[in-house]
Amino acid sequence: MYLDNAATSQKPAQVINALSDFYGKHNANVHRGIYELSETATQMYEGAREKVARFIGARAPDEVIFTSGTTQTINLVAGMLAGVFGPGTAVLVTNAEHHSNFVPWQQVAKRTGAAFKVVAVDDNGAVSLDDFSRTIKSVQEQGLTVRVVAFSHVSNVLGTELPVKGIVKVVKELCGDDVLVVVDGAQAVPHLPVNVQGLGCDFYAFSGHKMLGPTGTGVLWGKRDLLEGLAPAIFGGGMINEVTQADTSWAALPQKFEAGTPNIAGAIGLGAAIDYLSAVGMANIQAHDADLAAYALEKLSKIAGVRILGPQSAQDRRSLVAFVVAGIHAHDVAAVLAQENVCVRAGHHCTMPLHRAFGAPASVRASFYLYNTRSDVDKLIAGLHKAIAILKVK
Repeated sequence: MYLDNAATSQKPAQVINALSDFYGKHNANVHRGIYELSETATQMYEGAREKVARFIGARAPDEVIFTSGTTQTINLVAGMLAGVFGPGTAVLVTNAEHHSNFVPWQQVAKRTGAAFKVVAVDDNGAVSLDDFSRTIKSVQEQGLTVRVVAFSHVSNVLGTELPVKGIVKVVKELCGDDVLVVVDGAQAVPHLPVNVQGLGCDFYAFSGHKMLGPTGTGVLWGKRDLLEGLAPAIFGGGMINEVTQADTSWAALPQKFEAGTPNIAGAIGLGAAIDYLSAVGMANIQAHDADLAAYALEKLSKIAGVRILGPQSAQDRRSLVAFVVAGIHAHDVAAVLAQENVCVRAGHHCTMPLHRAFGAPASVRASFYLYNTRSDVDKLIAGLHKAIAILKVK
C-alpha cells in the first residue's frame, strides 16, 4: 500500500503508454528536422507545453520552460537571478522550505555577499502575512534591500498551504515591484487547482513525477517580461539564434532556456498525466486528498505518544501528515510499517531546518493521492499500533 506520494506518484497506464508510443512510433529530435518524423515529434512536444500552460493558467505556452524537476528549476532561477544580489541586498525564505528551495538561495547569498534571511513558522506550522511583514521590516531596518522572496505553496512536511496571493501582495507593497517572488509548487500542483496568474508570483516551479507524470520532468513558469530579460544559465544547441566568434545571441522563448535535446518523451508523458488529472478534476482531487489527510489526522491524534507536526486542524492541512512517536525513531516505525506493506517515508524529508525548529531529528510521513482510500489509512493506523507494541520501551 503506497503512502509516499509526496516523494513521487504512481503512473497510470495512459502515461506509460504515451512514453511507449513516442519511443515506438515517433522518436526523433525536436525543432531540428524538416522530415515528417521530427515534425510530428515537435508537434507532440509543443502540444504537451500547451497542456501545461492551460493547466496552470499561464498566459501563453512560451512562458512554460521544461526542466528535469523542481530542484533543477529553482537552481536555474537562483543562478539566473544571482546578478540582482550583492552586499546590501537580501533573499528571504522560510524555515519550512525543502532543501531545494533553501540551499540554492543560501549558496547564492554566500557567493554574492547578500544576506540570507529566514521567516520562521509558528508552533502550528503556519506562516502568516504578519510573519512575512515583520521579517521584511526587520530586514529593511538593517539597511538591506530584499531582492527575492522564495517559499513553498504547500509544505512537504507540515501540509500547510501558504496564502500565496496574500504574501505576494505584502511583499510587493513593502519591497516594491522590483522584488521577485519565487514559489515552489511541487506539493501544490498535483493536489489542487493552481492559476499562476491569479497568484501574482513572478516564478513558479513544480515537478511532473509528483503528479502522475514521468520522473525527470519539471516546469518553470515565469512572467514573460522577466524571462525575456534574463540571460540563460545553460548553453548549447537549440537555444541560440546566432553564434559568431565574438558573441552569441539567444533564441526566443521558450527555447532560450532549453539547451540541448530535451526530455521529449517525458514532456509528452507529462501531457498525458495532465489529461488524466483534468478528466478527474483538480477540485475533486483536492477534496479527496484533504478528506484522507483529515481522516488520518483524526485517527493519529487518538494514539498515545504520537505527536503530529504542523496544523492540528484538518481545515489547515492538505494531502499529507507527518508525525513522531515518543521514544521510537522514525526509521524504526517505517521499517515495521514496511513489513506490513505500508509504504511511508521516514527521515527529515529534505527539511532539516524545519525539523530542528520542531525539535525532531526525523519524522514519519504518510502522503495521499487520488488512488488512496480510507482503508489505506486504516492499514496505516493498524501498522502503527503494531510498531508501537513492538518498539516501545519496556
